[in-house]
Parts: sequence; C-alpha cells; structure tokens
Amino acid sequence: MDYENQSSYPSGEPGKEWPCLRQFCVFMENRVGYLHQLLKLLEKFDLRIIALSTVDSVDVAMSRIVLDNYERAREIFELSGYTFFEKDLIGVELPDDTQPYMRICLSLLQAEVNIDYTYPLLYRRHGRGAIALCVDDIDLGIRTLTEQGHRIITEKDLKDDDEYLL
Repeated sequence: MDYENQSSYPSGEPGKEWPCLRQFCVFMENRVGYLHQLLKLLEKFDLRIIALSTVDSVDVAMSRIVLDNYERAREIFELSGYTFFEKDLIGVELPDDTQPYMRICLSLLQAEVNIDYTYPLLYRRHGRGAIALCVDDIDLGIRTLTEQGHRIITEKDLKDDDEYLL
C-alpha cells in the first residue's frame, strides 16, 4: 500500500482521511516549567492533546505529542521557535478482547513488523480505548492490522465527535 502516491496524502485539510496520526517530537531544555509553557501554548490555540509522552535526561527533554489538528500544530511549533520533527504513527482502536494489546502485537509480529514504541491515546469510542504505535514499516503495519480486522484511527476520528475524546 503506497500512500505517498494516493490523493489521500496529507493535504492540509483538517479531518483528512490519511490513515496515520502525526506525532510531534518537541525538544526543550529539561528545566522546571518548560513543559508547562509548551502545554500552555497549545491550549492557547485550542489544540486538544490526544497523547503526550515525555522522555528526559539531565539536560534535555523530548515530548512526543499527538494533537487533534496537526497542520495547525505544525504552524504553531514553527512560529514559536521550538525544535521539533514529525513522525507518522498508527492509531489503532483496542479490540474487544481479554488481551487487546496481545492481539495487536501478535498481528504485527506475524507480519514481522517491529514496534519501536507505543503509548495510549486519550480516545474512546464504542467502549474501547486506543493506542499509538510507532513501527518500522507503517504501510505494512496498517495493511496487516486492517486485514486482521483492527480499526485504524485517523485524524478525522479525532475531530468527529468530542464525546469520544477523553
């Protein structure tokens, strides 16, 4: 599945049908209040944080952030001078299973797709939560999960109805 040659490639339109979520990796000094400043900036522009994961060291911190409108977020990061880069992730709804994480991981393992990292999304629909997955082959990961009956979450899902977002 080559999404780069399809018309559904990210077009800058809110709620696009691109089958990925966009993650921002934002770098900042590891100092008291810096994360708070970043979150205040995002809140000021009415961006909803769907996921946040922070890794820190003695001097620097990196926050991985998924927001409900990646085009607007990119513009804010660029204008505010933050050092950041973007990465596509797979958003997947947890299946109705006694071991939903195991089922997702097994699907990817059988296709030999490596999971680099994962974290939960503040998302709930049909009584199910969701996770973000960073994988080594996003096209194969999406195809595999879809073929195995997993529901892929797009940015459009983050905008459809606020009652589904926590």
